[in-house]
Parts: sequence; structure tokens; C-alpha cells
Amino acid sequence: MMYNIVVEKSTSFRGGNMLERFEKFSFNIFSIHHYLHKIMTEEMNSYGLKGPYAIYLIAMNRNESGITSAKLAEICGRNKADVSRAIADFERQNLVVRNGEKSYNAKILLTESGKNIANALAKRAMDAVFLVGGDLEPTERDVFYNTLEKISEKLEFLSEKGIPK
Repeated sequence: MMYNIVVEKSTSFRGGNMLERFEKFSFNIFSIHHYLHKIMTEEMNSYGLKGPYAIYLIAMNRNESGITSAKLAEICGRNKADVSRAIADFERQNLVVRNGEKSYNAKILLTESGKNIANALAKRAMDAVFLVGGDLEPTERDVFYNTLEKISEKLEFLSEKGIPK
């Protein structure tokens, strides 16, 4: 997606001081990441797996016909090396099988054990989402996720193209 990002030279902008907004935004994003990581780690410890692996199991469960490592990396926004390590751990614990050759392009399927864990994690995730955002009105939730997606896309663009001088 292409963005026409206007660089405002003023330190204030609609909604207050931009530096204060940056600090508030950064703190909240880091805080959300910290608590999500902590919760995922606590949930995954009971399965002897790393916290960040939860997102892989949930994504794989949503792709019942199997998914390649490359597609899993794309869906989860992670690099291929992270996905490869996770898949290797899953294979050691008999949570996944490869459909066909043992290559990066082979489809990976959850075993029954893998599906059981993924289903349990999905339930816990839904419980957490309800507890955290259950009191939001649907319109508030829609605005929040749309805004978050826009910010994420623009940050991705800036990380690839750089911040204009």
C-alpha cells in the first residue's frame, strides 16, 4: 500500500503535543506487547512450549488443510527462522506432521494432540479478548481495530522506506 505521508514540522498537531502522543502511543504498545507475551508464556508453559508459539498453533488450526512454513510466517508476521524453530519443536512433540517432502514448501498439519492444544489456546484467547474488550461497544471496537491497522500499515511503510527528512 502506498502512502502520501505529510511531515508536519510543528510540534503540535490535532489532539495535542506530538511528542507526548508518541510517548503515550509507544508506552501503550510496548505495554500491550509485554502483557500479551507474559500471558502467552504462562499459557504455553503447561504444554512445554514457548509463549510466542501460541499464535502459530492458532493460525495452523484455522488452516485445516495444512499450511506451508512460508505462509505461516506471512500470516503471523514472523520471520522464517522463527517459524522453522517452532515447527521443529512441534515435530519433536508430535504436534504436527508434514504432508509430503520435508521442505519449506511442504504443507504442515496439526496432529490430534496439536489440534487439542490449539483448540484449548483458541478458547483461552477468546476468553481473554472478552475480558479485555467485552465492555467496548461494537463501533468502538471497529474504530479501534481499523485505526490500529492503519497505524501498523503506515509504520511498516516507514520502516521500509524511512522517515522523510
